[in-house]
Amino acid sequence: MLLFGAHMSIAGGVDKAIDRAEKVDCDAVQIFTKNNNQWNAKPIPPEQVERFQQRQEEAGIRAVVAHDSYLINLASPDDALWEKSIDAFRVELERCELLGVPYLVTHPGSHTGAGEDFGIQRVADALNRIHIDLPGYRVMTLLEITAGQGSALGYRFEQLRAIVDRVAEPERVGYCFDTCHAFAAGYELRTPEGYAETMDAFDRILGLANLRALHLNDSKRELGSRVDRHDHIGAGMIGLAGFHNVVNDPRLEGLPGLLETPKSDDLHEDAENLARLRSLVGAPRPEE
Repeated sequence: MLLFGAHMSIAGGVDKAIDRAEKVDCDAVQIFTKNNNQWNAKPIPPEQVERFQQRQEEAGIRAVVAHDSYLINLASPDDALWEKSIDAFRVELERCELLGVPYLVTHPGSHTGAGEDFGIQRVADALNRIHIDLPGYRVMTLLEITAGQGSALGYRFEQLRAIVDRVAEPERVGYCFDTCHAFAAGYELRTPEGYAETMDAFDRILGLANLRALHLNDSKRELGSRVDRHDHIGAGMIGLAGFHNVVNDPRLEGLPGLLETPKSDDLHEDAENLARLRSLVGAPRPEE
């Protein structure tokens, strides 16, 4: 079975994300390691690192994933923004290494009109530079499939593969599969046949062995819309039948499956979405 969880706020300290995850019975959690809307990052105090790791063990959180800031664009043709993005991503990897978080998810970025080939090379060049700067790091970068909105890269499995093919240390890069993004990008998930075709393509092009995390989000928009709008599980265009395919795929056993769905302060939506996902495991297939 997947390790079900959700993205949690780090307001009040990174350890508070574990408290929030425990409140809704998460097996896994995703966090930002810093304020997502700012370039600067305050150092994480040693006592907060210790509390984070202690609380993770106490709460039985079996997998932790981080997501980088949405300000970062490793594909940017703007040299100043590219350099700033490289510096910021390096800091995010350093923070993950400090916390003991094994995976850092990133969107491959947007080429903003410079072309896909340019953007793909730009991401690979950025990762190569960062890897040289941070030798021996355990944390792995996870390239996330995107919806392909605007000039965003990563909406085809082939684009993700093209980036990794140009990385000198490909063993330091894996993948994150977002259900909403993949569906919006045109990958069918709703029918057993469509889901099988999508995951077979993923395995053939990227390798399921390199899949390290999933984002479990329904989609407000239709198949192939190229629009990234998350919805609650079963409330969107993918529907419960699509998530039944995902949560009952034995090849995904043990991977973190993380919600990035809308929520309020009491987190009741996360509790409801997690219960809905767990109810599909081993259950009869819902009607489409």
